Amino acid sequence: MSKNLPYIIPPPQPQVEESFAVYQTTHQFYHEVKTRSDHQEYCEWYYAIAEQHRQDLKKMRGELNIMQFFVRRQ
Repeated sequence: MSKNLPYIIPPPQPQVEESFAVYQTTHQFYHEVKTRSDHQEYCEWYYAIAEQHRQDLKKMRGELNIMQFFVRRQ
């Protein structure tokens, strides 16, 4: 049975290995591009939200604090 094995499972062709290597490299490249793009979008979103929070804090600091009327100081 083992003498018939090379006829059942042919050896891999060099061009198939090369094609797979090209595919794998391309896949890794696009994965890296997507990862960096997603990170850039997240950073832009984070900085926009942080700026919005800074503006909200500045606005809140300028408003009258009504809670001070309810809190007793000892």
